[in-house]
Amino acid sequence: MAASSVIVSENGRGRYQQTVCAGQHQLLADEPASMGGEDAGPAPFDYLLAALGACTSMTLRMYAERKDLPLEQVEVELRHDRIEIDGQLRDRIRRQITLRGDLNPEQRQRMLEIAGKCPIARALGQPLLLEAELAA
Repeated sequence: MAASSVIVSENGRGRYQQTVCAGQHQLLADEPASMGGEDAGPAPFDYLLAALGACTSMTLRMYAERKDLPLEQVEVELRHDRIEIDGQLRDRIRRQITLRGDLNPEQRQRMLEIAGKCPIARALGQPLLLEAELAA
């Protein structure tokens, strides 16, 4: 699989404001005022949650189409917090998935299982190789 590139750079319009270029799309990122930003765009964790939510919803839509399921709409609400486990603070993301349509209990349960198989959920749910290097 070819790696895609996203370029993030300070835009000079605020203390923490960033311009995010993903292909032909340009987005804005910032920190909320409570963190010293101007809240001019979503915070980095909001983008992480958005990526997981979008991937979850798209994966469920694709599965429903392949299986010809009567799925009318998917909505994914995501929340991030930090909890203590065995004396260590850990990040936790919780997804609440709403499935609208005439799905029976078995189909709904299978959809929940499929939600865990979306590529972003798989990447976040296992040790991730995260590398950084300085550009020349």
